[in-house]
Amino acid sequence: MKVLKTHKTFEGLTQFWSHESAETKTEMKFATFIPNGKVEGCIIWLSGLTCTDENFITKAGAQKYLAENNLMVIAPDTSPRGLNLPGEHDSYDFGSGAGFYVDATTADYKTNYRMYSYIANELYGVIQNHFKVMNIAIMGHSMGGHGALVIGLRESEKFRSVSAFSPIVNPTQAPWGQKAFRGYLGDDQNVWKSYDACELIKSGKRHAHKILIHQGTKDEFLLNGQLLTPNWVESCQRHAQEQEVVFAEDYDHSYYFIATFIESHIKHHAKFLKQ
Repeated sequence: MKVLKTHKTFEGLTQFWSHESAETKTEMKFATFIPNGKVEGCIIWLSGLTCTDENFITKAGAQKYLAENNLMVIAPDTSPRGLNLPGEHDSYDFGSGAGFYVDATTADYKTNYRMYSYIANELYGVIQNHFKVMNIAIMGHSMGGHGALVIGLRESEKFRSVSAFSPIVNPTQAPWGQKAFRGYLGDDQNVWKSYDACELIKSGKRHAHKILIHQGTKDEFLLNGQLLTPNWVESCQRHAQEQEVVFAEDYDHSYYFIATFIESHIKHHAKFLKQ
């Protein structure tokens, strides 16, 4: 565990870290904000396509609200780095910067692209063992919103609460998800379903607490069929998962949107992390 940079922020510390990952077999980076004083819980933030460990921590404006609630955040990178796998750097929506929070099974990717286990097991352990914080929640944006929903539903006993901004809720039915899943998981679409939040709800997976989502109505990826938010609402209503989707009028897919509503997500998690 190496600290690369430190910045005092709202009396706490914003820091950038690197460590050798047992899951990805590469160096992985993450950013943290740790408030001054007692830390009552940690939120994992999962970023979207093309993002790194730096996007959320520099753009979302979360530190003030985290400090007010005595909460830590940890924001990992979105894929392994430093590799040169076949096709890894050819497009923005697959490979580098686009790990999709799955454990790959295809020959070229199965050794390193283990982002599901990296988040759900290895990073989870780092929070508890290195930072000594036991109460953990998860949230994310877009591809990372997909990751937060899937990990939060599949590992519901680990995560006190779940939320997302503009998540890819039904990736088996969306072009982004279909491309990524074929490349990481192969052609068996039954395997894909274990990484699809709508399919997990249909199969009986639940979280004990209400799952909060914010979605902008002028989000270009909602309008072009990548996010499929109505499918999530229908699945949860039909299968008794408590959820709230806030359709934010005229907001888009950007960090300007996230910064506008991040306080409400932090307060949502604080209710469960500070019990």
